[in-house]
Amino acid sequence: MTSIRIATLAAYGCIAATILPTLAHAQLFTLRKDEMIALTAQNPFDRFPDGRPKIPDSILKRAKEMSAEEVWGVLPGKGYKNQYADGFEILHPGKTMVGRAFTVQFMPARPDLDTYNNAKAAKNGLPARMNNQVAIDMLQPGDVIVVDLFGKIDGGTMVGDNLFYYIMKTTKGAGMVVDGAIRDLQGNAEFDMQAYFRKAHPSAIADVVLTGINVPIKIGNVTVMPGDMVVGDREGIYFVPPALAQQVVDGADTLHVHDEWSRMKFDEGKYKSSEIYGSPRDPALRKEYDDYLKKRLDEIHAKQKADQ
Repeated sequence: MTSIRIATLAAYGCIAATILPTLAHAQLFTLRKDEMIALTAQNPFDRFPDGRPKIPDSILKRAKEMSAEEVWGVLPGKGYKNQYADGFEILHPGKTMVGRAFTVQFMPARPDLDTYNNAKAAKNGLPARMNNQVAIDMLQPGDVIVVDLFGKIDGGTMVGDNLFYYIMKTTKGAGMVVDGAIRDLQGNAEFDMQAYFRKAHPSAIADVVLTGINVPIKIGNVTVMPGDMVVGDREGIYFVPPALAQQVVDGADTLHVHDEWSRMKFDEGKYKSSEIYGSPRDPALRKEYDDYLKKRLDEIHAKQKADQ
């Protein structure tokens, strides 16, 4: 067992007295508020009552215009080299997914751990068995539910179409990432919410035990933290630490303008690609580019401010 999971198990049973009363009884398998704040100490934004970082809606809105490649331009240089996951089936390949990570962790079923979970749940007034709906019922608008089901397919189905619909309504369509499976693919495809999953399978979720809610989890080769900004496109998914969310969206604005100017010059039909891309070599063209960049960024930022 990894040190993260050992630490996670050590934190189970800690109930934060300061969180919303409607959620207090569900804090069996999460971090206390002070632990969440310590874990995400670099977060520059507000927090949910349980301490999870709350990246502003204005940043999430800007991120919807981004691609995974634009995120790539920032994170590795800041030391975050393991934040990209791919290899998923994508419910709506042309739809971008953006939101705040709400993490859920399952492990393969084990009788003694299951017995402990059920006893702890009964003691705290929870359903007789801890299951996927305990986590689903805690979701907030803007949450992307990110589920570590350790790649399980048969019996690793986080939701079918009814719970998928509930998540869509509760999170305002933010999205879902499942390192496992989903059911009712045909029904889910009719709903306007993005989902990334390993496979679809007709089985119900089985032979797993819920071991963590809003704790660090593993998705592919990525460590996902509660409150990360989730950005998914038709290639894969990035998980952005809150401390870098502003820098990522600002960098994307610059890249958008760079691409806009480059294609505008290509349309003129007067230049070879190497004269324009990736940076104009001629001093006069360079000045034209710099002036265009400043003008367009000023326009973009003014619009963003007006929209807030």
